[in-house]
Amino acid sequence: MLRFVVCAAVVIAVVAAYRHVRAINPTTVALTLLVAVLIVSAGWGLRYAVFLAVFATLALNYYFLPPVGTFRIADTQNWVALLAFLATAVVASQLSERARSEAQHATQRRREIERLYAFSQRLLTTENVPELLNSIPRYVVESFGVTAAALFVVGREDVYRSSPGTRDLSGEQLRAIAARGEPTMDREHELFFTPLRLGVRSVGAIGLSGGLLSRETLEALGTLIAIAIERTAALEKLGKAEASREGEKLRSAILDSVTHEFRTPLTAIKASATSLLSDSNLDHAQRHELITVINEETDRLNHLVGEAAEMAQLDANQVELQREPHDIREAIDRAIEEARQSIANHTIEIDAAADLPLVSIDLERIKDVLRQLLENAGKYSPAGSTIQITAEADGRFLTVSVADRGPGIDDFEQSLIFDKFYRGKNERYRVQGTGMGLAIAKAVVEAHSGTIRVTSQVGHGSVFSFTLPINSPH
Repeated sequence: MLRFVVCAAVVIAVVAAYRHVRAINPTTVALTLLVAVLIVSAGWGLRYAVFLAVFATLALNYYFLPPVGTFRIADTQNWVALLAFLATAVVASQLSERARSEAQHATQRRREIERLYAFSQRLLTTENVPELLNSIPRYVVESFGVTAAALFVVGREDVYRSSPGTRDLSGEQLRAIAARGEPTMDREHELFFTPLRLGVRSVGAIGLSGGLLSRETLEALGTLIAIAIERTAALEKLGKAEASREGEKLRSAILDSVTHEFRTPLTAIKASATSLLSDSNLDHAQRHELITVINEETDRLNHLVGEAAEMAQLDANQVELQREPHDIREAIDRAIEEARQSIANHTIEIDAAADLPLVSIDLERIKDVLRQLLENAGKYSPAGSTIQITAEADGRFLTVSVADRGPGIDDFEQSLIFDKFYRGKNERYRVQGTGMGLAIAKAVVEAHSGTIRVTSQVGHGSVFSFTLPINSPH
């Protein structure tokens, strides 16, 4: 009503302005009112412009066409002029309204295309099908300004919703839309449903509540979602296939590595035993040397079997720790004693304060962790170099470190060094091993509620350190 009042006020203002001008030409008044009609039509629409045109025609007749002050028209030419003015005003209003409507429609389509593009970009960020299905309704609500959205995919029982309260978008209706393959638009209740189609195949349906979307946008939305689901499923299958291939390669590499490590001592044992059995002319020293080889390689084989069994137990969480308060120096001394053969050509420095607090540990297993770190330091460090063992407490944790002067570990390998069966790419053929030692050490430390890590610089050695909680219960 306010706009109708403003239209009337415009006519009154024009009439009042021109009434004070002597000998005003009615054509000038008509053109001024026509401009007002065009402005109102462009800004507010056709109905206001038509009202203004009719009201302006009456005012022009009453105030400016003779006989002035009446609605009668004496001259036939004035009839023609008045009707021409009215027709021009109405036609111009219609044209202006059409141009305004088309501009609004074009703007709306542009916005919908922008929203579809932004929506498609969001769909590309997810490469997991369950995560994508859970995210799509929320993406639709955020991108298109609707109040709720629900998604159904053929082959899945669940209906994925933007929020738990979207019950006006029923699962039965979504299934019916998916089966029928045609969109449904209920503008009165602002409910929109469209199938998710890939060509002629329907893979599901999506329902929207609230907001206004064109049929074209609704169909494009369904197609985008169908393509995204199909793409993500394909990527997931490809990833699983690639992971399976990599797993097979890893299993083959592990089998080769473990087979080689087990075969080496068996070969030595077999050769020594064969020599003892076939050659009776061996002197005492030769026999002793062969028996020593058999003894050492048997110990090595036993150690490999023990590592494999321990790794399996740790993976299955079947190991019970015998935790009691101990001085960490006990574990250090015992580890040095057991690793003496690996570190015989190195100088060992120990930096551990005498007043370190006791820690609740399984002494045997922590000793094995330290022995593994010492043996690695001895294997990978040049002969004659120093291996430094440090133990310090900071109030909550006791930290034990083993520093060597080896070749170092690059940043990429530092993230893999504690993985099962992983061995450094530059050392795997030079130094014997199965790659289980550090994985076992990590599992043991974590079973004690501690952490283990490595700090290294290529060419300057590595520092392996692990922490143990000081006040850990036992």
